[in-house]
Amino acid sequence: ALQLEQRVAKSHKGVADICAYICTSDNDEVLVSGKVCKHYASLEQIARDCNATEIVVALDDRRERDGFNFPLDELLECKLRGLNVVEAVTFYERELGILELSELRLGWMVFASGFTHSVFWDLVKRATDIAISLVILLLAWPLMLVGIVGIMLETGRPIIYKQVRVGLNSKSFEIYKFRSMRTDAEIAGKAIWADANDNRVTRVGGFLRNTRIDELPQLYNVLKGDMSIVGPRPERPEFVEGLNKDVAFYQERHRVKPGLMGWAQLNYPYGASVEDSAQKLRYDLYYVKNRSLLLDLIIMVQTVQVILLGTGVR
Repeated sequence: ALQLEQRVAKSHKGVADICAYICTSDNDEVLVSGKVCKHYASLEQIARDCNATEIVVALDDRRERDGFNFPLDELLECKLRGLNVVEAVTFYERELGILELSELRLGWMVFASGFTHSVFWDLVKRATDIAISLVILLLAWPLMLVGIVGIMLETGRPIIYKQVRVGLNSKSFEIYKFRSMRTDAEIAGKAIWADANDNRVTRVGGFLRNTRIDELPQLYNVLKGDMSIVGPRPERPEFVEGLNKDVAFYQERHRVKPGLMGWAQLNYPYGASVEDSAQKLRYDLYYVKNRSLLLDLIIMVQTVQVILLGTGVR
């Protein structure tokens, strides 16, 4: 409940107002600030007293393990009386556009709506990817030419940087980008997380990154079928191996094709650590669960806005 309060205050203040917290027992340690009341009456009556329209069940792992006297009958009564009753993970999904990892359970993923696959969707998505890629290429080829000339004048060849990434169903593929770093960026042969203001980035490379021109060669990956226009950003296999072990449900982001644009890229700064990857995964899983042409359109429109403002780049 404390975590939910903090996330709402940080990301969604003013949209969802927390009216009260209900202690599940007299022995509970109270961590939340204010608006805490005892279970003095039925949950429905307490909700009416607080003018609440929804009850969010947000319990920590200790409470679930202890198997305390959970008031299912009262919650059902609330639902039948017109009060909405949701789990915390559903609340996070609806209000913040994430699947909160600390609240996520495999059983919820199995029985919740979404996380589906259809051949028809794949065909529509593929046709859309090809059409949009061709349009972008038609409009952006002058920018690509600027990138090629800039790289040649500053650092010479190679122009294109190739790197192995993890794609759909964890299959590896080679991604293509305009080279934005020095040729000795990873001279030791070891994968290195990018840092803010990374000194390996060239002056031309910084411009290409800020304008996203360095990503345009990935349209070839989209046309090949390795990537989609919208999807989770593909990560390097050296990092994925460790993240699969350290971050719960990380493997599930590979159930869809990686993309040029993504829900996580819009909502979270560039990730450069295991913690960042875990935070971004909350958005990636939201996309995997709720993917649709409408959501893709929203992501594409907002990404264009971000590019024009030059924000969110490392």
